[in-house]
Amino acid sequence: MIDYLIGTLESKTSNNITIDVNGIGYAVSISINTFSKLPEIGEQVKLYIIEAVSGMYGGVIYLYGFLSREDRNMYVLVKEEVPGTGAKKAMEYIDKISKSFIDFKTAILKKDTVMLQSIFGFTKKTSEKLISALKDKIQDICVAGEQKWSNVDTIENSIILEAIDGLVALGYKESQARCVVNKLYVPEKGISVEELIRKSLQNL
Repeated sequence: MIDYLIGTLESKTSNNITIDVNGIGYAVSISINTFSKLPEIGEQVKLYIIEAVSGMYGGVIYLYGFLSREDRNMYVLVKEEVPGTGAKKAMEYIDKISKSFIDFKTAILKKDTVMLQSIFGFTKKTSEKLISALKDKIQDICVAGEQKWSNVDTIENSIILEAIDGLVALGYKESQARCVVNKLYVPEKGISVEELIRKSLQNL
């Protein structure tokens, strides 16, 4: 079992890198958050590794890399505790969670579906599934950093979600509604839900 790799960063894309470790090139899947913190190509990098097997009878071994043990622990927690979550789906979740691990942890502990939807971009159904699966497990996961979003943001997030729900009720796709609402919402102007829906309709 590989715990971590230390080597030269040979290539990188937003979701995959190659590390040269003593002449052997390892292909490693990464999150967007990890990609944004990587050194330049040719420099040394250290990644903590999770191995996942795909296919029957041993299949193919895929490597997933993280810059800290804490990030890896969060990935393992999501992969093992959230129903129906495989290695790739867990990485998709981590891409969203990595906006702020500490805020995600807080949202789960407070059962704050509003923050999980508006800040992290999860659907209501997925938010409820994450809370149900992780609320009794995530307390033991250590995360670093300072919170980016305070409780004051909950009111603003609620307006955004209500506007998205209103557009979905009118027949628009959630992803389409979320995109236009987030683009148009300006908290300083104190816009109401009705005004936000009306403006959004003009841009759809």
